[in-house]
Amino acid sequence: MNHQTDSPEYLARKSLYNRLITVYGRKPVMEILSDPALQIFRLHLAESNRGGGIVDQIKSLATQRNIEICYHSREQLARISRNSKQDQGVACDIHSAGYQPFAQALEQLPQPQQQPLIALDGITNPQNLGMIIRSVTASPAYGLLLPSKGCADISPLVIKASAGTLFKGNILRCDTLASALPAFIEKGFEICTLSSHQATPLAEFKPQAPVIYVLGNESEGVSREVAALSQHRVGIPMANGVESLNVAVTAALIAFNGC
Repeated sequence: MNHQTDSPEYLARKSLYNRLITVYGRKPVMEILSDPALQIFRLHLAESNRGGGIVDQIKSLATQRNIEICYHSREQLARISRNSKQDQGVACDIHSAGYQPFAQALEQLPQPQQQPLIALDGITNPQNLGMIIRSVTASPAYGLLLPSKGCADISPLVIKASAGTLFKGNILRCDTLASALPAFIEKGFEICTLSSHQATPLAEFKPQAPVIYVLGNESEGVSREVAALSQHRVGIPMANGVESLNVAVTAALIAFNGC
């Protein structure tokens, strides 16, 4: 037994770090620091940044809000931002209460009358991801199950498309859906993929257990691995010869009507 890693202090610190979202870029960080509703943990700056202009404004805002400022080499900052080409020597960590590893959230799920989850499989367009986050956050759905592999990274483009709602809802992180979904199934969830073939119309689908709706890639749909874990297929009937909807529109319909 490792007493250090089991201590309340360590577990509290781990929980805090698990809920941090790192945002990079001078203008995005400036906008975030200007929003008093957002809880900023740290500001990260490259030591090579020239003084003056927006960098000084960023430092001034952080100082006014008593936010810790950490200085790094360019290489260290690139490891923090994970985007050396676009971070412009600036990044910050935002505390988001609903952003957490799925295993951590799964300890409290499911509950009676559990709200559904929306899961994404291969959603690579940042604009679509941001709009999906916005719709799911605004809906009765519990939140979003978001893989780190195969989906768009959380970036300034995603934050902008989400209209700032990224920090308000529940986003459960996993490596891949194929590795995470079995844990939800064991917990009592049923998996439902969106399909246009031999699918139950959404309005007629009445799940008898907590459900995860999986939305697939914009062009290729749900992967084979994930489809193999699914117990249900639902679809949204189309009129006038229209074959499909944008995935962000589909997510909104599911989030508001699949509960």
